[in-house]
Amino acid sequence: MNLETIPLGRTGITTPRNAFGALPVQRVPTSDAVRLLRRARDGGMTYFDTARAYSDSEEKLGRAFGGSWTGLRIATKTMARTPAGVRADLETSLRALKTDCIDVYQFHCAPRCWRPGDGTGMVEELLKAKTEGKIRHIGITAHLIAVAEECAGSGIYETLQFPFSHLATPREEALVRRCADLGVGFVAMKGLAGGLIRRADAAMAYIRQFPGVLPIWGIQRETELDEWLRFMDAPPAMNADRAAAIARDREELSGSFCRGCGYCMPCPQGIQINNCARTSLLLRRAPSKAWLTPGWQAEMAKIDHCTHCNRCASRCPYGLDTPALLRANLEDYRRVLSGQTRV
Repeated sequence: MNLETIPLGRTGITTPRNAFGALPVQRVPTSDAVRLLRRARDGGMTYFDTARAYSDSEEKLGRAFGGSWTGLRIATKTMARTPAGVRADLETSLRALKTDCIDVYQFHCAPRCWRPGDGTGMVEELLKAKTEGKIRHIGITAHLIAVAEECAGSGIYETLQFPFSHLATPREEALVRRCADLGVGFVAMKGLAGGLIRRADAAMAYIRQFPGVLPIWGIQRETELDEWLRFMDAPPAMNADRAAAIARDREELSGSFCRGCGYCMPCPQGIQINNCARTSLLLRRAPSKAWLTPGWQAEMAKIDHCTHCNRCASRCPYGLDTPALLRANLEDYRRVLSGQTRV
Protein backbone atom coordinates (compact mmCIF):
# COMPACT_ATOMS: atom_id res chain seq x y z
CA MET A 1 0.00 0.00 0.00
CA ASN A 2 1.55 3.28 -1.16
CA LEU A 3 -1.03 5.72 0.20
CA GLU A 4 0.43 7.72 3.07
CA THR A 5 -0.62 7.10 6.65
CA ILE A 6 -1.32 10.29 8.58
CA PRO A 7 -1.80 11.29 12.22
CA LEU A 8 -5.26 12.60 13.09
CA GLY A 9 -4.23 15.75 14.89
CA ARG A 10 -3.16 15.19 18.49
CA THR A 11 -5.42 12.15 19.02
CA GLY A 12 -2.64 9.62 18.55
CA ILE A 13 -4.72 7.93 15.86
CA THR A 14 -2.92 7.14 12.63
CA THR A 15 -4.83 6.08 9.54
CA PRO A 16 -4.46 5.80 5.79
CA ARG A 17 -5.61 9.06 4.20
CA ASN A 18 -8.67 7.29 2.79
CA ALA A 19 -11.60 6.77 5.15
CA PHE A 20 -15.08 5.30 4.87
CA GLY A 21 -18.12 7.55 5.31
CA ALA A 22 -20.95 5.25 6.33
CA LEU A 23 -23.97 7.51 5.77
CA PRO A 24 -24.83 5.87 2.41
CA VAL A 25 -24.84 2.30 3.72
CA GLN A 26 -28.20 3.04 5.33
CA ARG A 27 -29.60 2.89 1.77
CA VAL A 28 -28.55 -0.68 0.99
CA PRO A 29 -29.59 -4.07 2.42
CA THR A 30 -27.67 -5.25 5.47
CA SER A 31 -25.95 -8.11 3.65
CA ASP A 32 -24.68 -5.73 0.96
CA ALA A 33 -23.55 -3.19 3.55
CA VAL A 34 -21.66 -5.80 5.56
CA ARG A 35 -19.90 -7.08 2.45
CA LEU A 36 -18.98 -3.52 1.42
CA LEU A 37 -17.64 -2.61 4.85
CA ARG A 38 -15.55 -5.75 5.13
CA ARG A 39 -14.14 -5.24 1.64
CA ALA A 40 -13.12 -1.72 2.67
CA ARG A 41 -11.34 -3.10 5.74
CA ASP A 42 -9.64 -5.84 3.72
CA GLY A 43 -8.56 -3.21 1.18
CA GLY A 44 -6.77 -1.18 3.84
CA MET A 45 -9.33 1.30 5.18
CA THR A 46 -9.19 1.58 8.95
CA TYR A 47 -11.27 4.68 9.83
CA PHE A 48 -15.06 4.41 9.63
CA ASP A 49 -17.35 7.38 10.30
CA THR A 50 -21.06 7.07 11.06
CA ALA A 51 -23.73 8.78 13.19
CA ARG A 52 -26.75 8.01 15.33
CA ALA A 53 -28.76 10.06 12.81
CA TYR A 54 -27.90 7.73 9.92
CA SER A 55 -30.79 5.34 10.64
CA ASP A 56 -29.30 1.81 10.71
CA SER A 57 -25.74 2.66 9.66
CA GLU A 58 -24.33 1.96 13.13
CA GLU A 59 -26.13 -1.38 13.29
CA LYS A 60 -24.64 -2.40 9.95
CA LEU A 61 -21.15 -1.48 11.14
CA GLY A 62 -21.78 -3.49 14.29
CA ARG A 63 -22.84 -6.44 12.18
CA ALA A 64 -19.73 -6.13 10.03
CA PHE A 65 -17.12 -5.59 12.75
CA GLY A 66 -18.70 -6.18 16.16
CA GLY A 67 -16.32 -8.20 18.28
CA SER A 68 -13.47 -7.62 15.83
CA TRP A 69 -12.69 -3.91 15.92
CA THR A 70 -8.96 -4.58 16.37
CA GLY A 71 -6.94 -2.35 14.08
CA LEU A 72 -9.97 -0.24 13.15
CA ARG A 73 -11.14 3.17 14.33
CA ILE A 74 -14.79 4.05 14.72
CA ALA A 75 -16.17 7.60 14.81
CA THR A 76 -19.81 8.38 15.42
CA LYS A 77 -21.94 11.38 16.36
CA THR A 78 -24.86 12.65 18.39
CA MET A 79 -27.34 15.35 17.35
CA ALA A 80 -28.67 15.56 20.92
CA ARG A 81 -28.77 19.04 22.41
CA THR A 82 -28.97 18.10 26.09
CA PRO A 83 -26.56 16.13 28.29
CA ALA A 84 -29.22 13.47 28.91
CA GLY A 85 -29.79 13.13 25.18
CA VAL A 86 -26.06 12.86 24.56
CA ARG A 87 -25.78 10.06 27.13
CA ALA A 88 -28.75 8.19 25.67
CA ASP A 89 -27.31 8.42 22.15
CA LEU A 90 -23.90 7.28 23.33
CA GLU A 91 -25.27 4.19 25.05
CA THR A 92 -27.37 3.36 21.98
CA SER A 93 -24.35 3.75 19.69
CA LEU A 94 -22.20 1.50 21.86
CA ARG A 95 -24.84 -1.24 21.67
CA ALA A 96 -25.42 -0.81 17.94
CA LEU A 97 -21.71 -0.85 17.12
CA LYS A 98 -21.10 -3.80 19.46
CA THR A 99 -18.18 -2.12 21.18
CA ASP A 100 -17.40 -0.85 24.66
CA CYS A 101 -15.50 2.25 23.49
CA ILE A 102 -15.85 4.69 20.58
CA ASP A 103 -12.63 6.20 19.25
CA VAL A 104 -13.98 9.61 18.20
CA TYR A 105 -17.33 10.81 19.56
CA GLN A 106 -18.60 13.98 17.90
CA PHE A 107 -21.27 16.60 18.40
CA HIS A 108 -23.13 16.42 15.10
CA CYS A 109 -23.88 19.52 12.98
CA ALA A 110 -23.15 21.80 15.91
CA PRO A 111 -24.93 25.18 15.92
CA ARG A 112 -22.39 26.59 18.41
CA CYS A 113 -19.09 25.87 20.11
CA TRP A 114 -19.98 24.23 23.40
CA ARG A 115 -17.46 24.82 26.18
CA PRO A 116 -16.97 23.59 29.75
CA GLY A 117 -18.72 25.90 32.18
CA ASP A 118 -21.09 27.41 29.60
CA GLY A 119 -24.11 26.19 31.55
CA THR A 120 -25.22 23.55 29.05
CA GLY A 121 -23.31 20.60 30.50
CA MET A 122 -22.67 19.27 26.99
CA VAL A 123 -18.88 19.11 27.10
CA GLU A 124 -18.93 17.94 30.71
CA GLU A 125 -21.03 14.94 29.64
CA LEU A 126 -18.44 13.91 27.06
CA LEU A 127 -15.58 14.46 29.50
CA LYS A 128 -17.38 12.18 31.94
CA ALA A 129 -17.83 9.53 29.23
CA LYS A 130 -14.13 9.84 28.42
CA THR A 131 -13.23 9.28 32.09
CA GLU A 132 -15.48 6.23 32.10
CA GLY A 133 -13.59 4.80 29.12
CA LYS A 134 -16.60 4.88 26.82
CA ILE A 135 -15.04 7.33 24.35
CA ARG A 136 -11.41 8.10 23.60
CA HIS A 137 -11.52 11.47 21.84
CA ILE A 138 -13.96 14.37 21.60
CA GLY A 139 -14.78 15.82 18.21
CA ILE A 140 -17.32 18.10 16.58
CA THR A 141 -18.85 18.53 13.13
CA ALA A 142 -20.12 21.81 11.74
CA HIS A 143 -21.41 23.47 8.60
CA LEU A 144 -21.15 27.07 9.78
CA ILE A 145 -17.64 28.37 9.09
CA ALA A 146 -17.67 30.75 12.07
CA VAL A 147 -18.63 27.90 14.42
CA ALA A 148 -15.93 25.69 12.90
CA GLU A 149 -13.31 28.40 13.38
CA GLU A 150 -14.27 28.89 17.02
CA CYS A 151 -14.21 25.15 17.69
CA ALA A 152 -10.80 24.78 16.06
CA GLY A 153 -9.33 27.44 18.32
CA SER A 154 -11.13 26.41 21.50
CA GLY A 155 -8.63 23.80 22.67
CA ILE A 156 -11.58 21.54 23.53
CA TYR A 157 -12.12 19.49 20.40
CA GLU A 158 -9.53 17.02 19.18
CA THR A 159 -11.13 16.68 15.75
CA LEU A 160 -13.19 18.94 13.52
CA GLN A 161 -15.29 17.59 10.67
CA PHE A 162 -16.26 20.14 8.04
CA PRO A 163 -17.16 20.15 4.30
CA PHE A 164 -13.97 20.40 2.25
CA SER A 165 -13.35 19.87 -1.44
CA HIS A 166 -11.68 21.70 -4.27
CA LEU A 167 -14.70 24.01 -4.33
CA ALA A 168 -13.52 25.38 -0.97
CA THR A 169 -13.16 29.10 -0.41
CA PRO A 170 -9.89 30.69 0.75
CA ARG A 171 -11.45 31.06 4.20
CA GLU A 172 -12.13 27.32 4.35
CA GLU A 173 -8.60 26.53 3.22
CA ALA A 174 -7.33 28.82 5.98
CA LEU A 175 -9.41 26.85 8.50
CA VAL A 176 -7.72 23.63 7.39
CA ARG A 177 -4.26 25.14 7.81
CA ARG A 178 -5.16 26.53 11.23
CA CYS A 179 -6.29 23.09 12.39
CA ALA A 180 -2.93 21.67 11.30
CA ASP A 181 -1.10 24.39 13.23
CA LEU A 182 -3.19 23.71 16.36
CA GLY A 183 -3.00 19.93 16.24
CA VAL A 184 -6.73 19.53 15.58
CA GLY A 185 -7.49 16.55 13.36
CA PHE A 186 -9.37 17.78 10.29
CA VAL A 187 -11.87 15.30 8.85
CA ALA A 188 -13.07 16.36 5.41
CA MET A 189 -16.67 15.51 4.60
CA LYS A 190 -18.27 16.08 1.19
CA GLY A 191 -14.97 15.74 -0.65
CA LEU A 192 -16.97 15.25 -3.87
CA ALA A 193 -19.20 18.22 -3.01
CA GLY A 194 -22.24 16.01 -2.61
CA GLY A 195 -21.81 14.54 -6.09
CA LEU A 196 -21.04 17.74 -7.99
CA ILE A 197 -17.41 16.71 -8.44
CA ARG A 198 -17.05 13.81 -10.88
CA ARG A 199 -13.28 13.35 -10.94
CA ALA A 200 -12.41 11.34 -7.83
CA ASP A 201 -8.72 11.45 -8.71
CA ALA A 202 -8.76 15.25 -8.84
CA ALA A 203 -10.67 15.42 -5.54
CA MET A 204 -8.11 13.20 -3.84
CA ALA A 205 -5.12 14.97 -5.37
CA TYR A 206 -6.43 18.32 -4.10
CA ILE A 207 -6.97 17.07 -0.55
CA ARG A 208 -3.53 15.44 -0.46
CA GLN A 209 -2.00 18.92 -0.77
CA PHE A 210 -3.13 19.69 2.80
CA PRO A 211 -1.08 17.91 5.48
CA GLY A 212 -3.09 15.84 7.93
CA VAL A 213 -6.51 16.18 6.27
CA LEU A 214 -8.49 12.92 6.42
CA PRO A 215 -11.20 12.59 3.74
CA ILE A 216 -14.20 10.38 4.46
CA TRP A 217 -15.83 9.20 1.24
CA GLY A 218 -19.52 8.35 1.28
CA ILE A 219 -19.69 4.86 -0.20
CA GLN A 220 -22.68 2.70 -1.07
CA ARG A 221 -21.62 0.88 -4.26
CA GLU A 222 -18.92 -1.66 -5.06
CA THR A 223 -17.76 0.46 -8.00
CA GLU A 224 -17.27 3.48 -5.73
CA LEU A 225 -15.28 1.42 -3.25
CA ASP A 226 -13.17 -0.05 -6.06
CA GLU A 227 -12.10 3.43 -7.13
CA TRP A 228 -11.09 4.54 -3.64
CA LEU A 229 -9.25 1.30 -2.97
CA ARG A 230 -7.24 1.72 -6.18
CA PHE A 231 -5.87 4.90 -4.65
CA MET A 232 -4.34 2.84 -1.84
CA ASP A 233 -1.74 1.54 -4.28
CA ALA A 234 -1.66 4.49 -6.67
CA PRO A 235 -2.47 7.71 -4.78
CA PRO A 236 -3.18 10.50 -7.29
CA ALA A 237 -0.79 13.45 -7.21
CA MET A 238 -1.57 16.87 -8.58
CA ASN A 239 -0.66 17.21 -12.25
CA ALA A 240 -1.64 19.45 -15.15
CA ASP A 241 -4.65 17.36 -16.13
CA ARG A 242 -6.08 17.26 -12.60
CA ALA A 243 -5.36 20.93 -12.02
CA ALA A 244 -7.26 21.74 -15.22
CA ALA A 245 -10.22 19.60 -14.07
CA ILE A 246 -10.26 21.45 -10.75
CA ALA A 247 -10.16 24.80 -12.54
CA ARG A 248 -13.13 23.76 -14.70
CA ASP A 249 -15.10 22.62 -11.67
CA ARG A 250 -14.44 25.88 -9.88
CA GLU A 251 -15.51 27.89 -12.90
CA GLU A 252 -18.67 25.87 -13.51
CA LEU A 253 -19.75 24.90 -10.01
CA SER A 254 -18.61 27.44 -7.45
CA GLY A 255 -21.65 29.03 -5.88
CA SER A 256 -24.01 26.22 -6.89
CA PHE A 257 -23.28 23.72 -4.13
CA CYS A 258 -25.93 23.50 -1.42
CA ARG A 259 -24.45 21.58 1.52
CA GLY A 260 -27.91 20.72 2.85
CA CYS A 261 -27.14 22.15 6.29
CA GLY A 262 -30.65 23.59 6.74
CA TYR A 263 -29.63 26.91 8.28
CA CYS A 264 -31.75 28.65 5.62
CA MET A 265 -34.99 27.21 7.02
CA PRO A 266 -37.85 27.46 7.77
CA CYS A 267 -39.25 28.83 4.52
CA PRO A 268 -42.45 30.94 4.74
CA GLN A 269 -43.80 29.00 1.72
CA GLY A 270 -43.01 25.62 3.25
CA ILE A 271 -40.28 24.75 0.74
CA GLN A 272 -37.89 22.06 1.97
CA ILE A 273 -34.94 24.17 0.89
CA ASN A 274 -32.18 21.89 2.21
CA ASN A 275 -33.36 19.12 -0.12
CA CYS A 276 -35.03 21.05 -2.95
CA ALA A 277 -31.90 23.14 -3.55
CA ARG A 278 -29.87 20.00 -4.26
CA THR A 279 -32.43 17.73 -5.91
CA SER A 280 -30.35 17.62 -9.08
CA LEU A 281 -27.60 15.98 -7.04
CA LEU A 282 -29.96 13.66 -5.18
CA LEU A 283 -31.48 12.44 -8.45
CA ARG A 284 -28.06 11.42 -9.66
CA ARG A 285 -27.24 9.40 -6.57
CA ALA A 286 -29.04 6.07 -6.27
CA PRO A 287 -31.76 5.42 -5.42
CA SER A 288 -33.30 8.20 -7.54
CA LYS A 289 -36.87 6.84 -7.37
CA ALA A 290 -37.31 8.29 -3.90
CA TRP A 291 -37.10 11.78 -5.41
CA LEU A 292 -39.58 11.13 -8.26
CA THR A 293 -42.63 10.15 -6.22
CA PRO A 294 -45.88 12.16 -6.43
CA GLY A 295 -45.23 13.39 -2.91
CA TRP A 296 -41.82 14.74 -3.78
CA GLN A 297 -43.13 16.24 -7.03
CA ALA A 298 -45.57 18.21 -4.88
CA GLU A 299 -42.71 19.37 -2.64
CA MET A 300 -40.73 20.58 -5.65
CA ALA A 301 -43.80 22.37 -7.05
CA LYS A 302 -43.79 24.60 -3.97
CA ILE A 303 -40.79 26.37 -5.51
CA ASP A 304 -43.26 27.99 -7.94
CA HIS A 305 -44.67 29.87 -4.94
CA CYS A 306 -41.32 31.33 -3.85
CA THR A 307 -41.83 35.05 -3.15
CA HIS A 308 -38.10 35.86 -3.32
CA CYS A 309 -38.19 37.23 0.19
CA ASN A 310 -34.49 36.23 0.36
CA ARG A 311 -34.67 35.13 3.99
CA CYS A 312 -33.01 31.87 2.95
CA ALA A 313 -30.19 33.66 1.15
CA SER A 314 -29.58 35.94 4.11
CA ARG A 315 -29.19 32.91 6.41
CA CYS A 316 -27.00 30.81 4.12
CA PRO A 317 -23.55 30.42 5.72
CA TYR A 318 -22.08 29.88 2.24
CA GLY A 319 -23.50 32.99 0.58
CA LEU A 320 -25.58 31.15 -2.02
CA ASP A 321 -28.28 32.79 -4.11
CA THR A 322 -30.78 30.28 -2.78
CA PRO A 323 -33.88 31.38 -4.75
CA ALA A 324 -31.95 31.11 -8.03
CA LEU A 325 -30.58 27.73 -6.98
CA LEU A 326 -34.09 26.48 -6.18
CA ARG A 327 -35.36 27.61 -9.58
CA ALA A 328 -32.48 25.91 -11.40
CA ASN A 329 -33.13 22.66 -9.52
CA LEU A 330 -36.84 22.80 -10.31
CA GLU A 331 -36.17 23.28 -14.01
CA ASP A 332 -33.75 20.36 -14.04
CA TYR A 333 -36.21 18.25 -12.08
CA ARG A 334 -38.96 18.87 -14.62
CA ARG A 335 -36.64 17.95 -17.47
CA VAL A 336 -35.97 14.64 -15.73
CA LEU A 337 -39.69 14.00 -15.19
CA SER A 338 -40.46 14.71 -18.84
CA GLY A 339 -37.70 12.39 -20.01
CA GLN A 340 -35.63 15.17 -21.58
CA THR A 341 -32.76 14.45 -19.20
CA ARG A 342 -31.61 11.02 -17.99
CA VAL A 343 -30.29 10.29 -14.50
